[in-house]
Amino acid sequence: MKKDTLIGFVLLLSLLAVGCNQTEPPKPYGPIPSENQMRWQELEYYGFIHYSLNTYTDASWGYGDEAVNLFNPGDLDCRQWARICKESGMKGVILVAKHHCGFCVWPSQYTEYSVKNAPWKDGKGDLVREMAEACKEYDLKFAVYVSPWDRNHPDYGTPEYITYFRNQLTELLTNYGEMFEVWFDGANGGDGYYGGANETRTIDRTTYYDWPTTYKMIRELQPNIVIWNDGGDRGDLRWVGTEEGFVGETNWSLLNGAGEVEWGMLHFGLENGDSWVPAEVNTSIRPEWFYHPSEDDKVKTVPKLMDTYYHSIGRNATLLLNFPIMPNGLIHPTDEKVAIEFGKAVRESFAVNLAENKHAEASNVRGTSQKFSAANALDSDKNSYWATDDGVNTASLTIDLGAPTLFNRFLAQEYIRLGQRVKAFTVEALVDGNWQEVAKATTIGYKRILRFPAVEATQVRFSITDSKSCPVISNIGIYNAPLFLDAPAITRNQAGEVSISTNDIGPIFYYTLDGSEPTIESNKYSGPFPADGKVVIKAIAYDPASGKSSPVGNETFDISKKAWKIIGTDDEKNAAIFDGNPASAWHQRDGVKMPIDLIIDLGSVQKISGFKYLPDQAKWSSGIISGYRLFVSTDGKNWQLASQGEFSNIKNNPVWQLKKFTPKKARFIKLQALNNIRGDDVAGYAEIDVITN
Repeated sequence: MKKDTLIGFVLLLSLLAVGCNQTEPPKPYGPIPSENQMRWQELEYYGFIHYSLNTYTDASWGYGDEAVNLFNPGDLDCRQWARICKESGMKGVILVAKHHCGFCVWPSQYTEYSVKNAPWKDGKGDLVREMAEACKEYDLKFAVYVSPWDRNHPDYGTPEYITYFRNQLTELLTNYGEMFEVWFDGANGGDGYYGGANETRTIDRTTYYDWPTTYKMIRELQPNIVIWNDGGDRGDLRWVGTEEGFVGETNWSLLNGAGEVEWGMLHFGLENGDSWVPAEVNTSIRPEWFYHPSEDDKVKTVPKLMDTYYHSIGRNATLLLNFPIMPNGLIHPTDEKVAIEFGKAVRESFAVNLAENKHAEASNVRGTSQKFSAANALDSDKNSYWATDDGVNTASLTIDLGAPTLFNRFLAQEYIRLGQRVKAFTVEALVDGNWQEVAKATTIGYKRILRFPAVEATQVRFSITDSKSCPVISNIGIYNAPLFLDAPAITRNQAGEVSISTNDIGPIFYYTLDGSEPTIESNKYSGPFPADGKVVIKAIAYDPASGKSSPVGNETFDISKKAWKIIGTDDEKNAAIFDGNPASAWHQRDGVKMPIDLIIDLGSVQKISGFKYLPDQAKWSSGIISGYRLFVSTDGKNWQLASQGEFSNIKNNPVWQLKKFTPKKARFIKLQALNNIRGDDVAGYAEIDVITN
C-alpha cells in the first residue's frame, strides 16, 4: 500500500472512530432514578383517601380516645371510590390505613383499636382489603398511608412501639398484594390518649423509628415500592413543603442523601444534590383532609385544579389529590363531579400534540446518525431522545408547524434515566416572519409545561440556554388548550389600585364600575387601574379563541384606605391588613395578652355602620378571632362601644365576617380580640374594612 493511501486510511479510521464515539448514548450525569422511581414518576396522578374516626368527630386529627363504635358507615363502597379515581384520570390510590389517632381500618392482630371491634360488618370488615380489590378491578395501583405517630398506643415513645409499628407494616405489606408506595406522615409526637395516660410525649424523629432498618424490611416485603417520608430519614420521594398544591417553579429531583433539609430544598430541590429524590405534591380537593360538612361549598373548582395540575405535574412533580370520605362511606357528589370534570379537562387540554411528527432541525445533533436526531423529540416515544455532542450544553431545536398554527401550551421532557440536566430554556414563536419570545423557564426534568397567551405562528424554537451537561430531550409537545375560566378575582390595594386576575393564563378581562353586567363591549382590563372611594366592580374573563366567558366576578369597595394607618406599632408588616390581598396576613403576638387591641386611624371622620374582618387564610392559620368588641372614637381618646359578639363558625368557615351596627361617626376604630379559636394570645388579620352609609 502506498504511503499516501495508508495515511488516508488511518485518517478515515480515526474519523469513523470519533463518529462512533459520538453516536454512543451520553453517559448518565449525576444521580439518576431507580426503576421503582421511574414507574412511580410515570403514574403522574393518583388519589388519596382519608377516612377514619376523625370523619365522625369533625376533627382534623384524632386524639386517640375516640370510640371505635363510631365507625359504622351504612353505604361504604370502595368500588365507588375506585371508579371515581379511574374516571378522573388517576393511575393509583393511597388509602389512609392508620392516621394519628391510631385507629386501624384493617383487622390488625396487634391492637384492639381497629375495625375488628367496630359495628361495621359486625367486626368482620377490612377496608384495606376492599380497597385493594377495588383497585385491582379498576386497574389502579394500590398503596397505603401509615402514621408513625400513634396517639392511642400506650407504648408510643418507647422501643416497644417500634416493634408494634413494624408488625403492622408487615401485615399491610404482606397481605394485600403489590403496593407502589408507602406514605409516612411527618407529624411525630405530642399530646395524646396513649392508653389512658393523657399526656404529651416527644421523640427524636431522626433516630426513634430507626428508619434504615424499617426501610430494609419494607423493600424486602415489597421490592417494587417507593417510600415517602418526612420523618427524619430520606425516603425515595420528598414533600414539597406545602399542602396547597404546588412545587417550586425551579424543581430539581435531587437532594443530599444525608443532613438537614430546609424548606427551600423541599420546595425547589437541590441542583447539586447527591441523591435522586423527586417531588410529590399532595393536596386535597377540599380545604381539609378529612370530611367536614362545613366544606361542602368549598370544593376546588375545575379551573383551580387545572392550576394545580400546571403547578405540580407541569413542574416536574406528581400530583396526589385527596378525597375526604363522607360518614356514610361515599365520596361526596360535588367532589365526584369536579374530579371527573377535571380529568376530562386534562384530556382535552393535551388531546392533540401540534408538534407530533412535524419536521424539526437542531443546532447540534450527537454524532452523524439519526439515532439522536431532532425528530426523536417529536415521535411520542418516551425512550427515544434528541441529544447533542458532549460539551455542547446550549442548543436549539426549531419545529416547522407547516402553516400558521394557534397554540398556548409548550411541554418538554428530559430523558431522566440519564439524569436531570437543563437549567434554563426559552420558547420562541415565528410570527409574521419575526421571532418573539413567548415563555421561558428553568428546570425541565420528567415533565415541564408552560402556559402563555395564545399565539399564532408557523415555527417554534426551543432553546436550551443553560445545562449541566449535553441535553437529552425525549419529548416536546405544543398544544392549544381550552381555557377553564373561573369568575375573576377583583382586589384593591391601599393606594386604590384595582387588579383583576384568574387561575388560567390567556383570558382577557372586561369590567364595569357602575354595577352593570360586563360584556366584551365593556372596559377592557390592561393592568391595575385607580378606582378610589365607594365603587361596585364587576368583571368577566373572556377567551377569544373559544368565545366563552366566565361567571361574573363581583366586588364592592367602600371608602378609600389611602390615609389609614395602625396606631401603636411600627411593624411594617402590618400593611398586609390593607393591601387587598387575602393571602397576606399580620399577627399580634410576642407577649401580648388577650384582650388584644387593634387601633386604626381612618384619616378623617366617617359615618360608619359596620365593619368586616377576614382572618388569616393559611391552611394552618393562627390568631383567628372568635370573640370581639369594636369601639369607635372621633379623637382617639374617648371610645364608644359600637358592636360586640362572636364570629360564629369562623373555625370551620374562615371567610369575611360582616357586622353591622347603628351608624356612628368615627375617625378611629378599635377592634378588640377577646379570644381566638385556639385559646392562645395571638390575633391575626388578613384584611380589615369598614362599611359606611
